[in-house]
Amino acid sequence: MNNNRFEIRDKFYLDGKPFQIISGSLHYFRVVPEYWRDRLEKLRAMGCNTVETYLPWNLHEPRRGEFCFEGMLDLAAFLKTAQELGLWAIVRPSPYACGEWEFGGLPAWLLAEDGMRLRCSYPPFLAAVREYYRALFQVLAPLQITRGGPVILMQVENEYGSFGSETAYLEALRDEMRRNGAEVPLITSDGPTDDLLNCGGVPGALPTANFGSKADAQLDVLQRHVDGGPLMCTEFWVGWFDAWGDKAHHTAPAESAAKDLDRILARGSVNMYLFHGGTSFGFMNGANYYENFSPDVTSYDYDAPLSEDGQITPKYMAFREVIGKYRPLPDMKFSTRIVRRAYGRQKAKACVSLFRVLRDLAQPVENPWPLCMEKLGQSYGYILYSSEWDSRIPIDSLCLIGAADRAQIFFDEQPRRTLYDHELQQECRMTPGVSGVSRMEILVENMGRVNYGPRMDVQRKGIDGAVWVNRHGHAGWKMYSLPMDQAMLEKLDFSKGCGAEDPSFSEIPFLAEEPADTFLDMTGWGKGCVFLNGFNLGRFWEKGPQKRLYIPAPLLRRGENRLIVFETEGKRADCVSLEAEPAL
Repeated sequence: MNNNRFEIRDKFYLDGKPFQIISGSLHYFRVVPEYWRDRLEKLRAMGCNTVETYLPWNLHEPRRGEFCFEGMLDLAAFLKTAQELGLWAIVRPSPYACGEWEFGGLPAWLLAEDGMRLRCSYPPFLAAVREYYRALFQVLAPLQITRGGPVILMQVENEYGSFGSETAYLEALRDEMRRNGAEVPLITSDGPTDDLLNCGGVPGALPTANFGSKADAQLDVLQRHVDGGPLMCTEFWVGWFDAWGDKAHHTAPAESAAKDLDRILARGSVNMYLFHGGTSFGFMNGANYYENFSPDVTSYDYDAPLSEDGQITPKYMAFREVIGKYRPLPDMKFSTRIVRRAYGRQKAKACVSLFRVLRDLAQPVENPWPLCMEKLGQSYGYILYSSEWDSRIPIDSLCLIGAADRAQIFFDEQPRRTLYDHELQQECRMTPGVSGVSRMEILVENMGRVNYGPRMDVQRKGIDGAVWVNRHGHAGWKMYSLPMDQAMLEKLDFSKGCGAEDPSFSEIPFLAEEPADTFLDMTGWGKGCVFLNGFNLGRFWEKGPQKRLYIPAPLLRRGENRLIVFETEGKRADCVSLEAEPAL
């Protein structure tokens, strides 16, 4: 890669020669670093010459002013690996990513400020973006083609036409990128309608389109906006994502997708969204909210050409055949040995109630009224609200004002109701009234902030209003932040025992003489999240469609490993099973 110039004219030009971008999306932060080379080798073997990735602001700056570009977030190492394999790169450093990612990649700490407005020229928001870009571009700028790196394009904002129409905001982002050293050409990407492309465009950036079918019709619309420039589908949606409660894993026929890919390549350039989806480990799944709240599952398989665990699929081979019409195909040789293995049933060793270790795990914050997660400096996980009650007064009704996303109500540590989505804003009648209660506990779960649409400004989690009991606001709360991070898990004392219906932690040790990819089957468990050797594998929920959590081999230790399952429904099995196949 000695070329040092990439241009947009009537076509894309690499070092003065016409260049057709054939790219696939691969999010480095959804794949363990030990597998980056394998996934990139498979991208190249399918015939692609470019890799594309979003950047997750919320992980790169988890707390304001604290930046991380190491481990799974080592952007430079990922891009250098791509370059070693002969791949170019498209990087999308827009503060907003979407990507079915928690809050679309925006950091939750933005919401601690009252009145915060996102994705606009609101000065406090732009100030935060500027601080992030100053740190980010120290890593990113040296990796541009102009400086001997693989990056040939950057995106200003992502599908902004579907959110707003403030050109001044887009211009501010564009100028900030240039000020911090962005030298390569810029693009925007929007849905393929005149309105969306008009609202999302900005002078100095090539408009591109995102779509999943009817390629010719969509490109005809885009043609009206590129001013004689090249046509590019920056997100050719080759599959779709899953949400909890969906009837089945979403799939898209390989044959029809391959035909649309052929039509796009006959007229321009493409980035397949996704080539490889990977996994939304931890609490990083996003959500949608139209009529109802719809959080995404942990797996981001997406029915992509490469499966969640990197397996080549029939769609991969169909796409490879199409791409072979437009450029020579390399050999399919891969350097990483990847094995699937079943480790069988693993018995739970111990269990402890959340209530019995609560004061070990968190120091309470006391306040007359409840505070949301963000006001407490917490971004993800759970929060427990606790308050005393006069046992002489029956509890007839309860309503949680400004609560999100799912609340479990306990009276004296006994489960009473679970409220979800719209139920949180409605009065919950206790029929008959509950007498003799001396304490209320409310466990609220952040199930993922909305990553798309008009509700992004109202994504505070926990209780951001009041708890109304018997139709009046109840005062006097202790709040326990439960981020479920490694520091918190190390405080667990499994000797304290567990009640049958309590939210609980279960400890499950197991041996892996030879680490291999495996899939954790949670049959018999209700709802919660799982940690392997301190790493958050993600969420599980018996309602599906996802039934097993993917465990990449690099997360396993040779010898003894330790699973911790946090389960909130009182539905605990006495074991889990590690299987060799996924179950989506």
